[in-house]
Amino acid sequence: MHDTTHPGHLATRIHTTPVLADPAGLLVLPDHAVLVVSDLHFEKGSSFAPAGQLIPPYDTRSTLKRLAAGLDRHKPHTVIALGDSFHDRRADTRMHAGDAGTLAAMVKSVARWIWIEGNHDPAPPPQFGGAVHDVVELAGLVFRHEPTEGETPGEIAGHLHPCAKVRRNGRSLRARCFATDGTRLIMPAFGAYTGGLNVRDAAFARCFGRVPDALVMGRSKVWPVAGARCVGDG
Repeated sequence: MHDTTHPGHLATRIHTTPVLADPAGLLVLPDHAVLVVSDLHFEKGSSFAPAGQLIPPYDTRSTLKRLAAGLDRHKPHTVIALGDSFHDRRADTRMHAGDAGTLAAMVKSVARWIWIEGNHDPAPPPQFGGAVHDVVELAGLVFRHEPTEGETPGEIAGHLHPCAKVRRNGRSLRARCFATDGTRLIMPAFGAYTGGLNVRDAAFARCFGRVPDALVMGRSKVWPVAGARCVGDG
């Protein structure tokens, strides 16, 4: 499948549902006007301040800017934020008023916004609007934060922050990716300060039964890479 509306995006299917992988780290269900984003981790930067680790506290603003660009690009009817949208239970209290206003306006700008509960944010703050769910079933897919171990066709999850490392011509590249075997998918982390777990980690094998294939996020294109071509970080 090829998408002509958004060059560089990768069109494929998960289980039986057509999806579009955006190189920004978003997943789109084009037949249903749904946009999925995972692990935003708003205010991760400010969470380090009490421990004396002072890093630039602009991750929320950067994440919101990239998310707004994705919404403008795809104009979804429904947004599903797939858990760990807020880095901790007090993240909203540390958010700059301007950023909080931007997020509230963003939620209000779509017909339906769904917050999936994550392990970092089991109770997403209510002041931004949207509905809160543990699991959502939509378009033949099941959306949750933590992936289920073992065979789970149609599951879209986050939590593991997948990255892939590939060697070619004596050089190596490590980048965020969508992890999939065609029947299910684990989303990349979208937050500016989120790290990544190599798809060769045993956590992925427990879900997929093997090293999953990686839809690797380039600057302007998503590249499909077979799991067999991915290498470990060691």
